[in-house]
Amino acid sequence: MEANDRRGPGEADDPMADALFHSPKTHGFVRVAAATPVSHVGDPKANAEEHLALIRQAADQGVDLMVFPELSLSAYAIDDLHMQAALLDEVERQIAVIAQATGDHDLVAVVGAPIRNGDALYNCAVVMGAGEVLGVVPKTYLPNYREYYEKRWFAPATARAEDVIRLNGETVDFAPGLVFEAVNRPGFVFAVEICEDYWAPLPPSTRAALAGARILLNLSASNIVIGKADERAMLSASHSARTLSAYVFTASGWGESTTDLAWDGQATIHELGSKLAEGERFALENHLTLADVDVDRIGLDRLRNGTFSECARVEGEPATVVPFMAREDAVESELIRPLDRFPFVPDEAGRLDQDCYEAFNIQVQGLMRRMAATNGERLVIGVSGGLDSTQALLVACRAFDRLNLPRTNILGFTMPGFATSDGTKSNAWALMKALGVTGAEIDIRPAAEQMFKDIGHPYAAGEPVHDITFENVQAGLRTDYLFRLANQNRAFVLGTGDLSELALGWATYGVGDHMSHYNVNGGVAKTLIRHLIRWVADRELVGAEASPTLHAILNTEISPELVPAKDGVIQSTEGTVGPYALNDFFLFYISRFGLKPSKVAFLAHQAWCDAGAGHWPANTPDDEKVEYDLATIKAWLRKFLIRFFQTAQFKRSALPNGPKVVTGGSLSPRGDWRAPSDGNARVWLDELDANVPD
Repeated sequence: MEANDRRGPGEADDPMADALFHSPKTHGFVRVAAATPVSHVGDPKANAEEHLALIRQAADQGVDLMVFPELSLSAYAIDDLHMQAALLDEVERQIAVIAQATGDHDLVAVVGAPIRNGDALYNCAVVMGAGEVLGVVPKTYLPNYREYYEKRWFAPATARAEDVIRLNGETVDFAPGLVFEAVNRPGFVFAVEICEDYWAPLPPSTRAALAGARILLNLSASNIVIGKADERAMLSASHSARTLSAYVFTASGWGESTTDLAWDGQATIHELGSKLAEGERFALENHLTLADVDVDRIGLDRLRNGTFSECARVEGEPATVVPFMAREDAVESELIRPLDRFPFVPDEAGRLDQDCYEAFNIQVQGLMRRMAATNGERLVIGVSGGLDSTQALLVACRAFDRLNLPRTNILGFTMPGFATSDGTKSNAWALMKALGVTGAEIDIRPAAEQMFKDIGHPYAAGEPVHDITFENVQAGLRTDYLFRLANQNRAFVLGTGDLSELALGWATYGVGDHMSHYNVNGGVAKTLIRHLIRWVADRELVGAEASPTLHAILNTEISPELVPAKDGVIQSTEGTVGPYALNDFFLFYISRFGLKPSKVAFLAHQAWCDAGAGHWPANTPDDEKVEYDLATIKAWLRKFLIRFFQTAQFKRSALPNGPKVVTGGSLSPRGDWRAPSDGNARVWLDELDANVPD
């Protein structure tokens, strides 16, 4: 398979459909590049040649927008040479050359240059595209402290007499805060600021973002000292988070004068607080730092964030919008950005450890507070030997330990039915004994048989009918027993159903596993629960005795065990509702960001079409490292959409209380997700069918 061929085996080979679907541009991505050229001190022509080489390289890689460092055409550390007419004339000539190159290569380039306007000199960002200068942005804040002396040479943006400038015979906009908008690519809107501007308490890009810019560019010189690279990265990350934007930063590197300073050429790209890419520091050659920025996702995040729009109304100012035409070629390409297969589970081991620590303690504290509020000293929990009940039981044990309550007050019941396997039953007993809770067993089959007889179900007459009634009689009886046991023991029922099951409606409604007095798992995705159990086991947080059983449970196939095995094959949850890895991926992007199904399918295909590519969360077993082709992704996404939008909401409308754990991950009707119980999935299914090739 070629490196840029993301089709899986068996997928349709329609060149036009493939080109459209497999192009990041189709799905609201803008490819940006932070350029780090070799600098030539006071030599605009040599610097322009470096720029042109990088522009050609960027064009070959499908870049839409690229940004160079501050004063990149003249070099930054040339001091009084900035005041030389010969140099300034040559800068303007090279601007014309580079502008022509942007037309030849169909991209937008932003370069740094000293520009005269009237009798003043300005430190500027020159925005070029389609063979011309689109606008010039002067630097607002000029540093004049410690090693900086910019006011000796430059005037601040506020000193300009008018908002236009004559450059190489053309009149163009000249002002800070210009907003450049692609008329043919929705959401491709950017603004520019220069170095010190974003070190100010109120960077000019803040108002540009409020005016609609989704990509913010920073042309920087920024000499390097110990620790400064971390500070720049922190500013870029925090600014992109606060302004709900992408932030592209590039600083001067090799070749700048080291008379008294040094330069590392740092380049970073952040989006909504997360780092998408960073370049090599202290490199000796030209290079690009690339990433695909999701301007569609940025827009959707702003749409749902009322604070952003309110701030824009209160603090925003009218901005001059400069329209331009962006490249439109829909070329099949791999997405250039980090893309987690498991968005609820970090890849990096340290971050996963922190997330597990926080998730587990959120669950524990939530349960502790509910017990304190109800003066509770006992709880009842059904223990099946599966993932969800195991995690809920671990949370209960930790909560009781912290409340100085004996674990014997945790009343665990395993309730075998017609399809309970010896493996899960033995795991349930082993877990309860290892944890020191009070364990008991109730065989629900006699009560189920009586109910089958009472309602006239064929099973009572000896017919092997394993329909939904057969399943739900068992699930309902189990929860009915738990509630009555809670009454009898002055306890409350601890729920075990997780976030993924709530999304799919995979629960028996009413007095079934849908209901409890408090549910600690309702804010935790199934894919994260696996890692939480492993995390607790590895750290022996509830005792070393339970660890072997916990690992055995992790190796057990997910099954409700309500229907007897057929030909040795047990009932598979994922065979019915789809792989939880995919369902959690769908859930994250649809509920958190509201992405279109076609884009979710595109992202899932990019993430999952090659099991060998990319990163996996720490300790992921090899048998979980699978791949899915587009046809498989589309089929399971279709089922997810029907379940999520059409059939499961009425269950979510009557959920018990439970703590929110993951960002954007609550499906409580009192929290993140509120929807009508009688909705339908038609609009999402139509969008999927219209835009995802078969």
